[in-house]
Amino acid sequence: MGAGRRVSLPFADRAEAGTLLAEMLADIGLADPVILALPRGGVAVAAPIAERLGASFDVLVTRKIGYPGQPELGVGAIAEGGEPVFDLAFMARLRLAEADVEPIVESERRELSRRIEAYRGERPLPPLAGRDVVVVDDGLATGGTARAALRAVRSARPRRLVLAVPVGSPRTVSALRDEADEVVVIATPPGFHAVGQWYAEFDQLSDADVLRLLGQRR
Repeated sequence: MGAGRRVSLPFADRAEAGTLLAEMLADIGLADPVILALPRGGVAVAAPIAERLGASFDVLVTRKIGYPGQPELGVGAIAEGGEPVFDLAFMARLRLAEADVEPIVESERRELSRRIEAYRGERPLPPLAGRDVVVVDDGLATGGTARAALRAVRSARPRRLVLAVPVGSPRTVSALRDEADEVVVIATPPGFHAVGQWYAEFDQLSDADVLRLLGQRR
C-alpha cells in the first residue's frame, strides 16, 4: 500500500515523514495499535504516528550482524525477543558460515541488552499478543534489521502485523511483504541507494534523543 501515492521528495526530516505516514496508517483500520520504532531513526518517524493514532509507543531494539572485520557490511540482524536472521544468499557468496559469525552474534546480543536497558530500564515491551502492531523505521535499504524485527514480533502472535516506512528500495519493500500482513510505504523511488538521500535533514540521533521522544509520548 502507498507506493502509488504522490509525494514530493526529499522529506524535510523524519518528523515530516512520520506525519505523512500517520495519515496513511489512520486509513487502514488499526484497532488499539502498538507502535514499535526501530532506534534510532525510526523513533523520530514513529513519534508523530503514535500522537496521531493515540497509540502505545515504544522501541524494539535491533542490531546489525556485520561481516568479520567489516562491521558495516551487514550479513544479518537480531531483534530483541527473536533469533538472528541471516542473509544466507549473501553469506554463501562470501563463503561465510553461521559459525564464523558466532562471536559477533554474542557481542551484538550484549549490545542489544545494553541498549534495552538504556531505553527502557526494567520496563518490558507492551503486550503484543492479539493486538495490531506497527513496526516503524525511517527507511528500508537492505531490510535486514526490519526483517529481524518483524520475525521477532510475529513470534509474539500479534493480531495484525504492519511494517510502516516513509521510503524504501522497491526490491526490499517487495521482499518484505511476505514478512508482514501489510506494508505501508509512502514512496519506493527508482535509483534508491541509501535512506538518507531521501531526506533534506538526516542527522544521526543520539540515545538522549530517543529517550526524549519516548518521554514526550509517555
